[in-house]
Amino acid sequence: MIQVNDEVEAEKSASKKKTRTTEKKEQLLPSMIKNKEKRSEVHAKLKRQKKLEKRAKAKARDAALKRALELGEEPPEKKAPRTIENTREFDETVCKPDDEELFAGNDADEFRSILNQQQTPKILITTCRFNSTRGPAFISELLSVIPNAHYFKRGTYDLKKIVEYAKNKDFTSIIVVHTNRREPDALLIIGVPDGPTAHFKLSKLVLRKDIKNHGIPTSHKPELVLNNFTTRLGHRMGRLIQSLFPQEPEFKGRRVVTFHNQRDFIFFRHHRYIFETKEVKKAESKGKKDKDGKSENVAEQKTIARLQECGPRFTLKLISLQHGTFDTKGGEYEWVHKVIFLLTNLLFQFLV
Repeated sequence: MIQVNDEVEAEKSASKKKTRTTEKKEQLLPSMIKNKEKRSEVHAKLKRQKKLEKRAKAKARDAALKRALELGEEPPEKKAPRTIENTREFDETVCKPDDEELFAGNDADEFRSILNQQQTPKILITTCRFNSTRGPAFISELLSVIPNAHYFKRGTYDLKKIVEYAKNKDFTSIIVVHTNRREPDALLIIGVPDGPTAHFKLSKLVLRKDIKNHGIPTSHKPELVLNNFTTRLGHRMGRLIQSLFPQEPEFKGRRVVTFHNQRDFIFFRHHRYIFETKEVKKAESKGKKDKDGKSENVAEQKTIARLQECGPRFTLKLISLQHGTFDTKGGEYEWVHKVIFLLTNLLFQFLV
């Protein structure tokens, strides 16, 4: 009996060792191998294996679809790809079309006089104290994009004094272009006289001269397109951007200004649409043929619409939203971008 028990224990220990070795082999990753040649060899082997598995799955799907069509059955459902948009966390602040509280808030917010066309927007554009070489070029293009915008040199004036000056001169908004290392890197939009103050990070700036086949905009009032500002915060940002532009676009100018929000990044584009007449050759019916017996091609004029980018092109990211006008010490913040929160909630979006 003692010998039998010893044999059973030995078998158990041997099976445990085998499972441990198989687990080690399964867990072996290319990054765990120190030898460079061996590591690249294992990586190539794993890559080849994944490719073969993917091809086998695709062949199985095609075979199942072909079989279902032959038998007259319903084809298997297509699997939706996993993306950030369809795996994002549910946000309770998404605006609904029948939200009475939202519409009541619109009638009482800081932008109601401009958006109800009781007041025309008048924008003051200035810079930070230390301006750069690319800053003035960006500001001149902003002046061509936003109607009724005026540039004032910053000098040594404090921002609070500029806000008071804007209040006295009936300006509705202030845009401050901040530069760092000779490159514009932030925008500060201040609503006058009651706020709010929005701080945006500016990135991927492309000026008009750097855009291939760019157009030159006219002085007409542009159309404004806002996409994917669906949450409460996004709705408020959309109204802030809307308050910078006149509410009566001049369609004769064929100008379009777009703010497209995707994953909390706001992409800015400025286009003009062009109508062109092009000759399209159309083959006539079989009855009409030329001397060689070939069918005749008749030229037909067709109107085609296309977009021409006018520039500039940049991307905005909301950093903070503050109640009232600019106040770094005693200001109350509505919303602040928090990196710690984003590390735990990567699938959460605030503006969409």
